[in-house]
Amino acid sequence: MKIALVSPYDYPYPGGVTEHIAALDKQFRALGHDTRIIAASSTDEDVLGEHVIKVSGAVSPVPYSGSTARITLAPAVYRRVKKILRDEKFDVVHVHEPTVPILSLVVLRHSHALNVGTFHAYRESNVMYEYMRPLLQRVFNRLDGRIFVSDAVREYITQYFPGDYTIIPNGIDYERFSSPDLQPIAQFNDGRPNILYVGRMDKRKGFRYLLRAYPYIKEAIPDARLIVVGAFSDKDKAPFIRYAHAHKLRGVHFVGYVSPEELPRYHRTATVYCAPNTGFESFGIILLEAMAAGLPIVASDITGFRPVLQDGAEGLLVPPEDAPALARAVIQLLNDPARRAAMSECGKRKAIQYDWSRIAGRVLAYYEELIAAQPVAATKIKSSTGIRRIVRVRHLLNWRRLRYRRKAAA
Repeated sequence: MKIALVSPYDYPYPGGVTEHIAALDKQFRALGHDTRIIAASSTDEDVLGEHVIKVSGAVSPVPYSGSTARITLAPAVYRRVKKILRDEKFDVVHVHEPTVPILSLVVLRHSHALNVGTFHAYRESNVMYEYMRPLLQRVFNRLDGRIFVSDAVREYITQYFPGDYTIIPNGIDYERFSSPDLQPIAQFNDGRPNILYVGRMDKRKGFRYLLRAYPYIKEAIPDARLIVVGAFSDKDKAPFIRYAHAHKLRGVHFVGYVSPEELPRYHRTATVYCAPNTGFESFGIILLEAMAAGLPIVASDITGFRPVLQDGAEGLLVPPEDAPALARAVIQLLNDPARRAAMSECGKRKAIQYDWSRIAGRVLAYYEELIAAQPVAATKIKSSTGIRRIVRVRHLLNWRRLRYRRKAAA
């Protein structure tokens, strides 16, 4: 089956949606499908790989939900997309964040394949949806299938656009974080308790509350150390470094960006994982990765995290934006090795359920369900050639599903 995975964001700039797409692409290809990633990118084309179709190099940072979305607004995308869709003749076009301008909108406007949309973002309300509902309804009408990554996203979207949807969560590479062969980072592997933070310095990631909690932690556990990993620049971290110097905080290490291969080693080095996010998180991928690594977690009690982390089981949930509560929870776990061990085992059992091999299988099964539901597969593809192609796709999906089930059973 030929599948297009469409990202409205700068690919492969670090972010949850781009990582989600890259993982689906890897799994689909391993199962023998022919995939293409369609996206704008600030990265040179020769670095992206042959299966990535770059529609534009013009990427603009746009503030959104306490973060920054790197999207393309280039008018040239319109003609480029029309040509790509005409030449490639995809069986399935899977658009991630279908309402994000402009790439997602243009793809759906011109795609005559089976169109599937995955909605990742969560907010309590959206002014754009309020005022642009009639226009965006056309976008939703172009979708044959709609996926939410969590109940939080479902509740958010359906208040504006009710309809039939399915929930398929984000996934993780369980083996990458759980491998027994992972070696700790030597610099921090000295027996001191390490608190790990992984993320950007965006406001909604809440790092400032962890930094404010750190003096309380140091007072109770003087040899504690805070390791800060993420795709942040010198400018991003500058105010936090000034804060640490002003308050004479020792043991705060701003590591910055690390490769996907190195990241699990930082998890292996940590004692506790901390996620002080303030909101607007649709799903707790970072929590599941920490669970796969066997880390007990202290996280904010926010909508996107609750379905993944049960308070007292895989970790502790604390009120968001509450530095003293954050400190108390971290101190509690650092002082209780037996409880950390119990949470570690509980977390690993939870995380393996979200391995990408399982999640990708669910997405492919959803494609099959949608194809089977097409009346004569001719609502979008009018020619007899198109009908024969859909029939071939159905047979291919049935064969792939059987193969996937046998592989999973083995």
